[in-house]
Amino acid sequence: MVELTLPKNSKVGTGKTHPKPEGATNLKTFNVYRWSPDDNQNPTIDTYYVDLDTCGPMILDGLIKIKNEIDPTLTFRRSCREGICGSCAMNIGGTNTLACTTGMDEIDGDINIYPLPHQPVVKDLVPDLTNFYAQYASIKPWLQAETPSPSKERLQSKEDREKLDGLYECILCACCSTSCPSYWWNSDRFLGPAILLQAYRWIIDSRDEHTGERLDNLEDPFRLYRCHTIMNCTNTCPKGLNPAKAIAEIKKMMVERR
Repeated sequence: MVELTLPKNSKVGTGKTHPKPEGATNLKTFNVYRWSPDDNQNPTIDTYYVDLDTCGPMILDGLIKIKNEIDPTLTFRRSCREGICGSCAMNIGGTNTLACTTGMDEIDGDINIYPLPHQPVVKDLVPDLTNFYAQYASIKPWLQAETPSPSKERLQSKEDREKLDGLYECILCACCSTSCPSYWWNSDRFLGPAILLQAYRWIIDSRDEHTGERLDNLEDPFRLYRCHTIMNCTNTCPKGLNPAKAIAEIKKMMVERR
Protein backbone atom coordinates (compact mmCIF):
# COMPACT_ATOMS: atom_id res chain seq x y z
CA MET A 1 0.00 0.00 0.00
CA VAL A 2 1.27 3.46 -0.88
CA GLU A 3 2.39 5.59 2.07
CA LEU A 4 1.89 9.30 1.43
CA THR A 5 2.83 12.32 3.49
CA LEU A 6 -0.42 14.24 3.32
CA PRO A 7 -1.30 17.74 4.45
CA LYS A 8 -2.20 17.78 8.15
CA ASN A 9 -5.67 16.48 9.10
CA SER A 10 -6.52 15.52 5.53
CA LYS A 11 -7.65 12.43 3.70
CA VAL A 12 -7.81 11.55 0.03
CA GLY A 13 -11.26 11.97 -1.50
CA THR A 14 -12.90 11.42 -4.87
CA GLY A 15 -12.19 14.24 -7.27
CA LYS A 16 -13.36 15.25 -10.71
CA THR A 17 -14.08 12.75 -13.46
CA HIS A 18 -13.32 14.32 -16.80
CA PRO A 19 -15.48 13.42 -19.81
CA LYS A 20 -14.41 10.75 -22.26
CA PRO A 21 -13.13 12.05 -25.60
CA GLU A 22 -15.85 12.01 -28.25
CA GLY A 23 -15.69 9.14 -30.71
CA ALA A 24 -12.79 7.41 -28.95
CA THR A 25 -13.09 3.65 -28.54
CA ASN A 26 -9.60 2.68 -27.34
CA LEU A 27 -9.43 4.32 -23.94
CA LYS A 28 -7.18 4.00 -20.88
CA THR A 29 -8.34 5.28 -17.50
CA PHE A 30 -5.90 7.38 -15.44
CA ASN A 31 -6.64 7.92 -11.73
CA VAL A 32 -4.27 10.67 -10.63
CA TYR A 33 -3.50 12.09 -7.18
CA ARG A 34 -4.23 15.83 -7.03
CA TRP A 35 -3.38 18.32 -4.31
CA SER A 36 -2.47 22.00 -4.33
CA PRO A 37 -1.27 24.04 -1.33
CA ASP A 38 -3.18 27.02 -2.70
CA ASP A 39 -6.66 25.49 -2.58
CA ASN A 40 -6.92 24.71 1.14
CA GLN A 41 -8.69 21.48 0.16
CA ASN A 42 -8.15 17.79 0.84
CA PRO A 43 -6.24 15.76 -1.76
CA THR A 44 -8.38 14.02 -4.38
CA ILE A 45 -8.10 11.37 -7.05
CA ASP A 46 -9.13 12.79 -10.43
CA THR A 47 -10.10 10.47 -13.30
CA TYR A 48 -9.08 11.03 -16.91
CA TYR A 49 -9.69 9.03 -20.08
CA VAL A 50 -6.85 8.90 -22.61
CA ASP A 51 -7.42 7.97 -26.26
CA LEU A 52 -4.66 5.46 -26.96
CA ASP A 53 -5.08 5.85 -30.71
CA THR A 54 -3.81 9.43 -30.51
CA CYS A 55 -1.24 9.00 -27.73
CA GLY A 56 2.25 7.61 -27.32
CA PRO A 57 2.75 4.28 -25.54
CA MET A 58 4.30 5.43 -22.26
CA ILE A 59 2.69 6.58 -19.01
CA LEU A 60 4.43 9.92 -19.44
CA ASP A 61 2.90 10.29 -22.90
CA GLY A 62 -0.51 9.88 -21.29
CA LEU A 63 0.22 12.47 -18.61
CA ILE A 64 1.48 14.96 -21.19
CA LYS A 65 -1.64 14.40 -23.27
CA ILE A 66 -3.82 14.99 -20.20
CA LYS A 67 -2.00 18.24 -19.41
CA ASN A 68 -2.02 19.47 -23.02
CA GLU A 69 -5.55 18.51 -24.01
CA ILE A 70 -7.68 17.83 -20.92
CA ASP A 71 -6.45 19.54 -17.75
CA PRO A 72 -3.62 22.13 -17.92
CA THR A 73 -3.56 22.39 -14.10
CA LEU A 74 -2.08 18.90 -13.69
CA THR A 75 1.45 19.24 -12.30
CA PHE A 76 4.33 16.77 -12.65
CA ARG A 77 8.05 16.78 -13.36
CA ARG A 78 9.59 15.49 -16.56
CA SER A 79 12.55 16.24 -18.79
CA CYS A 80 14.53 13.73 -20.87
CA ARG A 81 11.79 11.15 -21.62
CA GLU A 82 14.58 8.57 -21.93
CA GLY A 83 15.03 7.21 -18.38
CA ILE A 84 18.15 9.30 -17.79
CA CYS A 85 17.19 12.34 -15.71
CA GLY A 86 14.91 10.70 -13.14
CA SER A 87 12.54 13.68 -13.11
CA CYS A 88 9.34 11.73 -13.78
CA ALA A 89 9.71 9.30 -10.86
CA MET A 90 6.31 8.56 -9.30
CA ASN A 91 4.27 5.71 -7.88
CA ILE A 92 2.48 3.93 -10.72
CA GLY A 93 0.24 0.97 -9.97
CA GLY A 94 1.77 0.63 -6.51
CA THR A 95 5.39 0.63 -7.74
CA ASN A 96 7.91 3.47 -7.68
CA THR A 97 9.18 3.84 -11.22
CA LEU A 98 9.74 6.25 -14.12
CA ALA A 99 6.71 7.36 -16.11
CA CYS A 100 8.80 7.75 -19.27
CA THR A 101 9.99 4.13 -19.36
CA THR A 102 6.79 2.44 -18.17
CA GLY A 103 4.41 1.44 -20.92
CA MET A 104 0.68 1.80 -20.51
CA ASP A 105 0.32 -1.79 -21.70
CA GLU A 106 2.32 -2.92 -18.65
CA ILE A 107 -0.54 -1.91 -16.34
CA ASP A 108 -3.65 -4.08 -16.27
CA GLY A 109 -6.85 -2.09 -15.86
CA ASP A 110 -6.83 1.49 -14.61
CA ILE A 111 -3.56 3.33 -14.17
CA ASN A 112 -3.32 4.68 -10.60
CA ILE A 113 -0.69 7.37 -10.16
CA TYR A 114 0.59 8.94 -6.93
CA PRO A 115 3.66 11.01 -6.03
CA LEU A 116 6.66 9.20 -4.55
CA PRO A 117 5.64 7.85 -1.12
CA HIS A 118 6.29 9.45 2.23
CA GLN A 119 7.73 12.70 0.91
CA PRO A 120 6.19 16.13 1.41
CA VAL A 121 4.16 17.02 -1.68
CA VAL A 122 4.79 20.34 -3.44
CA LYS A 123 1.79 19.91 -5.72
CA ASP A 124 0.04 16.96 -7.38
CA LEU A 125 2.75 14.48 -8.47
CA VAL A 126 5.71 16.66 -7.45
CA PRO A 127 7.45 15.55 -4.22
CA ASP A 128 9.74 17.80 -2.20
CA LEU A 129 13.20 16.16 -2.43
CA THR A 130 15.09 18.90 -0.58
CA ASN A 131 16.20 16.51 2.18
CA PHE A 132 17.16 13.83 -0.36
CA TYR A 133 19.47 16.19 -2.25
CA ALA A 134 20.96 17.56 0.99
CA GLN A 135 21.84 14.00 1.99
CA TYR A 136 23.45 13.47 -1.41
CA ALA A 137 25.61 16.55 -0.93
CA SER A 138 26.64 15.30 2.53
CA ILE A 139 28.58 12.35 1.10
CA LYS A 140 30.74 14.68 -1.05
CA PRO A 141 29.95 13.00 -4.38
CA TRP A 142 33.09 14.01 -6.22
CA LEU A 143 36.63 12.71 -6.58
CA GLN A 144 38.88 13.72 -3.68
CA ALA A 145 42.59 13.36 -4.34
CA GLU A 146 45.56 15.56 -3.45
CA THR A 147 48.44 13.50 -4.88
CA PRO A 148 49.63 15.15 -8.11
CA SER A 149 48.74 13.14 -11.19
CA PRO A 150 51.63 12.29 -13.55
CA SER A 151 49.37 13.18 -16.45
CA LYS A 152 46.33 15.39 -17.02
CA GLU A 153 44.10 12.42 -16.24
CA ARG A 154 43.78 10.15 -13.23
CA LEU A 155 43.90 6.75 -14.87
CA GLN A 156 42.73 3.45 -13.45
CA SER A 157 42.97 -0.16 -14.56
CA LYS A 158 40.21 -1.88 -16.45
CA GLU A 159 39.55 -4.04 -13.39
CA ASP A 160 39.18 -1.00 -11.12
CA ARG A 161 36.92 0.69 -13.64
CA GLU A 162 34.65 -2.35 -13.74
CA LYS A 163 34.07 -2.01 -9.99
CA LEU A 164 32.00 1.10 -10.74
CA ASP A 165 29.56 -0.79 -12.98
CA GLY A 166 26.15 -0.96 -11.35
CA LEU A 167 26.90 2.19 -9.35
CA TYR A 168 27.56 5.10 -11.69
CA GLU A 169 24.32 4.44 -13.58
CA CYS A 170 22.20 5.71 -10.66
CA ILE A 171 20.12 8.70 -11.82
CA LEU A 172 19.01 9.86 -8.34
CA CYS A 173 15.34 9.39 -9.15
CA ALA A 174 14.69 8.48 -5.47
CA CYS A 175 12.49 5.50 -6.38
CA CYS A 176 14.51 3.21 -4.14
CA SER A 177 14.78 5.46 -1.10
CA THR A 178 11.08 6.29 -1.13
CA SER A 179 10.21 2.57 -1.28
CA CYS A 180 12.25 1.82 1.85
CA PRO A 181 10.30 1.63 5.16
CA SER A 182 13.47 2.41 7.11
CA TYR A 183 13.83 5.60 5.11
CA TRP A 184 10.16 6.48 5.61
CA TRP A 185 10.55 6.48 9.38
CA ASN A 186 14.14 7.73 9.69
CA SER A 187 14.75 9.96 6.68
CA ASP A 188 16.05 12.71 8.94
CA ARG A 189 19.08 10.56 9.86
CA PHE A 190 19.19 7.43 7.65
CA LEU A 191 20.74 8.25 4.27
CA GLY A 192 18.68 5.70 2.38
CA PRO A 193 19.63 3.28 -0.40
CA ALA A 194 20.16 5.80 -3.22
CA ILE A 195 22.62 7.94 -1.28
CA LEU A 196 24.44 4.94 0.18
CA LEU A 197 24.84 3.44 -3.29
CA GLN A 198 26.31 6.76 -4.41
CA ALA A 199 28.57 6.79 -1.35
CA TYR A 200 29.90 3.33 -2.22
CA ARG A 201 30.55 4.49 -5.78
CA TRP A 202 33.14 6.95 -4.43
CA ILE A 203 34.43 4.67 -1.67
CA ILE A 204 35.29 1.99 -4.21
CA ASP A 205 36.83 4.35 -6.79
CA SER A 206 40.57 3.54 -6.97
CA ARG A 207 41.40 7.18 -7.80
CA ASP A 208 39.86 8.58 -4.61
CA GLU A 209 42.18 9.14 -1.64
CA HIS A 210 39.59 9.78 1.09
CA THR A 211 38.23 6.27 1.62
CA GLY A 212 38.85 6.39 5.38
CA GLU A 213 37.10 9.73 5.78
CA ARG A 214 34.16 8.55 3.71
CA LEU A 215 33.75 5.46 5.88
CA ASP A 216 34.08 7.56 9.03
CA ASN A 217 31.24 9.73 7.76
CA LEU A 218 28.98 6.67 7.53
CA GLU A 219 29.99 5.09 10.87
CA ASP A 220 26.75 5.92 12.63
CA PRO A 221 23.83 3.88 14.01
CA PHE A 222 21.43 5.73 11.71
CA ARG A 223 23.26 6.97 8.59
CA LEU A 224 24.18 3.43 7.47
CA TYR A 225 22.90 0.80 9.87
CA ARG A 226 19.18 1.54 9.60
CA CYS A 227 19.26 -0.60 6.45
CA HIS A 228 17.64 -3.93 7.36
CA THR A 229 18.00 -5.54 3.91
CA ILE A 230 14.28 -5.39 3.12
CA MET A 231 15.24 -5.31 -0.60
CA ASN A 232 12.45 -2.96 -1.71
CA CYS A 233 15.17 -0.72 -3.13
CA THR A 234 16.58 -3.39 -5.43
CA ASN A 235 13.15 -4.60 -6.48
CA THR A 236 11.93 -1.16 -7.53
CA CYS A 237 15.04 0.40 -9.14
CA PRO A 238 14.04 1.37 -12.72
CA LYS A 239 17.69 1.08 -13.82
CA GLY A 240 18.05 -2.48 -12.53
CA LEU A 241 20.68 -1.56 -9.93
CA ASN A 242 21.23 -3.22 -6.55
CA PRO A 243 21.51 -0.64 -3.75
CA ALA A 244 21.15 -3.37 -1.11
CA LYS A 245 24.33 -5.04 -2.37
CA ALA A 246 26.23 -1.74 -2.29
CA ILE A 247 25.11 -1.15 1.31
CA ALA A 248 26.20 -4.68 2.26
CA GLU A 249 29.63 -3.99 0.76
CA ILE A 250 29.97 -0.83 2.85
CA LYS A 251 29.07 -2.76 6.00
CA LYS A 252 31.65 -5.39 5.07
CA MET A 253 34.33 -2.69 4.68
CA MET A 254 33.37 -1.31 8.09
CA VAL A 255 34.04 -4.72 9.68
CA GLU A 256 37.31 -5.28 7.82
CA ARG A 257 38.80 -1.93 8.86
CA ARG A 258 38.39 -2.64 12.59
